[in-house]
Amino acid sequence: MADARLDGPAVESRLARLDGLLESLESAPGPIGGSAVEAVRLLTEVYGEALTRVLDHADPPLAERLAGDELLDHLMVLHDIHPEPPELRAARAVERLRPAVRERGGDVEWAGVEGEVGRVRLAKGGGCGSGCGGGTTEVTDAVREAVLAAAPELADVQPVPEAPAPAFVPLDSLRRPQETR
Repeated sequence: MADARLDGPAVESRLARLDGLLESLESAPGPIGGSAVEAVRLLTEVYGEALTRVLDHADPPLAERLAGDELLDHLMVLHDIHPEPPELRAARAVERLRPAVRERGGDVEWAGVEGEVGRVRLAKGGGCGSGCGGGTTEVTDAVREAVLAAAPELADVQPVPEAPAPAFVPLDSLRRPQETR
């Protein structure tokens, strides 16, 4: 039975194929396409209920291990049954992206949630120039996509505006002029 397991690339391949098939079915004329899409929806609901029941029986350490599995993590998000709060999932998504952003000379850090908007700090590092890998827009978009996939409960993800650098004031200018006697 161990040979029946799917590795990450095999799962990704099947999900991509499933997306293509569902698109074809949704655009198919006649009742057959609609019935097939409904069958997939009903099957998904039943599997979601089964996963919910598994989580109902899981102790906290097991629930944490289940959430640590990438495929199960995505399924729990899909079925709105993830045991971890959205902010924790979003922060973890940012941490997973951090090495790639640093590789491009920048940095990204989770800054929390304001209302329904996730906040991240983006920093340009040496060699990052006008942004990381084509600009800060590319990094912001990648971060937004990753965070919203991990925490779709959030409405958006925005960078925290950079604080202006403090102006340099020479120390001599702060001294009072000495009075002449």
